[in-house]
Amino acid sequence: MKTSLKLPLVALLAIFSSCENSNKKSASADSSLSPSNPFLKESTLPYQVPDFDHIKDSDFKPAIEEGMKIHLNEVNSIADNKEAPTFENTLVAMEKSGQMLTRVNHVFGLLTGANTNDDLQKIQEEIAPKQAAHDDAIHLNAKLFKRIESIYNTRAKLKLDAESNKLLEYYYQEFVLAGAKLSEDAKTNLKKLNEQEASLSAKFSNQLLAAAKAGAFVTDKVSDLEGLSTGEINAAAQAAKTAKMDGKWLLSLQNTTQQPSLQMLSDRATRQKLFEASWNRAEKGDSNDTRKTIVEIAKIRAEKAKLMGFPNYAAWKLQDQMAKTPAAVEAFFAKLVPSATAKANAEAAELQSVIDTQKGGFKLEPYDWNYYAEQVRKAKYDLNENEVKPYFELNNVLKNGVFYAATQLYGITFKERTDLPVYHKDVKVFELFDKDNSTIGLFYCDYFKRDNKSGGAWMDNVVGQSKLMGTKPVIFNVCNFTKPAGGQPALISFDDVTTMFHEFGHALHGFFANQEYPSLSGTNVARDFVEFPSQFNEHWAVNPQVFKNYAIHYSTGQPMPQILVDKINKAAKFNQGYALTEVLAAAALDMQWHKLSATEPLQDADKFETTALQRTGLSLSYVPPRYRSSYFLHIWGNGYAAGYYAYLWTEMLDHDAFSWFEENGGLTRENGQRFRDMILSRGNTEDYGKMFRDFRGHDPNIKAMQKYRGLPEK
Repeated sequence: MKTSLKLPLVALLAIFSSCENSNKKSASADSSLSPSNPFLKESTLPYQVPDFDHIKDSDFKPAIEEGMKIHLNEVNSIADNKEAPTFENTLVAMEKSGQMLTRVNHVFGLLTGANTNDDLQKIQEEIAPKQAAHDDAIHLNAKLFKRIESIYNTRAKLKLDAESNKLLEYYYQEFVLAGAKLSEDAKTNLKKLNEQEASLSAKFSNQLLAAAKAGAFVTDKVSDLEGLSTGEINAAAQAAKTAKMDGKWLLSLQNTTQQPSLQMLSDRATRQKLFEASWNRAEKGDSNDTRKTIVEIAKIRAEKAKLMGFPNYAAWKLQDQMAKTPAAVEAFFAKLVPSATAKANAEAAELQSVIDTQKGGFKLEPYDWNYYAEQVRKAKYDLNENEVKPYFELNNVLKNGVFYAATQLYGITFKERTDLPVYHKDVKVFELFDKDNSTIGLFYCDYFKRDNKSGGAWMDNVVGQSKLMGTKPVIFNVCNFTKPAGGQPALISFDDVTTMFHEFGHALHGFFANQEYPSLSGTNVARDFVEFPSQFNEHWAVNPQVFKNYAIHYSTGQPMPQILVDKINKAAKFNQGYALTEVLAAAALDMQWHKLSATEPLQDADKFETTALQRTGLSLSYVPPRYRSSYFLHIWGNGYAAGYYAYLWTEMLDHDAFSWFEENGGLTRENGQRFRDMILSRGNTEDYGKMFRDFRGHDPNIKAMQKYRGLPEK
């Protein structure tokens, strides 16, 4: 998963949790707040970073509950203010409220996603409905909304600056979308639905984490792993040892349907077992089976949409997005599906030809695709994944690739900090400095997979940027790369390299934030805009100047030979039919789930999935969706409901924007500064379409995306 989340209102959600809060007192004895609780006051460490060395699991629940209590008291004071509503005494006051809650939510969200345990998961599920109730207590407060509405209705007379005017529009829309205009009976029903959804989403996230851990492929025969490198086999042995399975080999599951090892495993039976372990991870009829959970979530969301007066959840959810309507999303899909599936089918025919030539005697299946695609790639481009990995050592890619590109474009520099506490020994911290040597913020990076880490890759803030609050950004990137055996270099795939550039693109969006108000700062933007800076940053991974600076052999110190570089560039459009179709299939599933109406009965998850793919023209037996419904963390647990299309929508934006760079001199400080000033530093302070047009000179155009993907223009 490549994501950063838009935080509702005052940082109420963090990335992998439904963080919450309630009262200082609760039924359990361990929820009383100690005067030494680390979240009571701002951290005294640089940039207000959390003191992870002194944060205990037992600190979270009482801090969250006390934080909610304080926040609600602050909000009620604003709502009950006898003075006439003004921008300052209502909206600015709202922005300043909930500071303790924000502190604890950020850290709780980080840890429940990247370094969780049974105690944190229990808190997560227990607190989720309380958080939903807390959100509703704010958004459905009639007196508070009346103040906001009064200011909104007189906005033309207020002569607010542009950012303040945007904040007013933001609050008004947030409250309306949350149900502020509903009747009291409808509000009561909505509160119940919100609590139910929050509980189920937290349950889903924890079920899925357990399912992925339990579903790992394990073998006691090293011969089953033929095709993997020695380093990968050693890492599998170490993973088994860590799981107390000495003498065996373990391949843990990544969040996607396809698994990296399928590209290299030569034993077809092993490939099938690994694929099926992934495909069925959350469908085993046990306590980790998520199908009932997701069906209930879908039903609740449809009922919420009906309460709001919309035909389905997608229609309600897309109002504040760049796309605006499900119809616009489906029209966008219609431009891509025919050419994507046609290209995928042509690629499949080529793979089947290889199988037949080798007298395989079987029809192409999903677990065969990556293995034979790698053979075709080698034959066509003489490119071997194991041949290029030695040139991509993780630390070198980070410092001489990701950081180097940022320095060339934006003039920023980096210094590692080893004096600050971290939440896991694998985490590294870097301080960022601007071109004038002023400080920008801190960057935490956590790249290796753990059993207690959610799948995918993501970015979020631990501390947000805000001039009003006097804070600078503290940002983390989390990934799930295979950790090497002790003493071995961390050699990663080129896809992993791209992921590093992607997630740091999100980080740059956060680091260059230049907003007064927290709610509008940095990555607090629409789903179908937030992926634009991150996907744009991927382009620099293949820029010749950047590439030659980091593609260095880990043992010889020699740069990658030009002949190998040329092979990578020539292979860039290879397998794009498959790659695009699997993402389209996932995006279509998301949209179909969220176009269900409240009058439709509970669905059979598997039958619905099959029918949805057939209905949208994306039912290709050998191209499964990137995420199956039962392990689609983005849409059931991480805030991308009716929004997974955003990855493709923003791909359109990023390719079109990058074409401007190609037309204007490429990698230069001047160009980077222009992109920083016009896109990366703006947050949610103006209309997204206008922001893009001002930079590019025209509305988003799909042609650059089609060209990059090697698709015919339609």
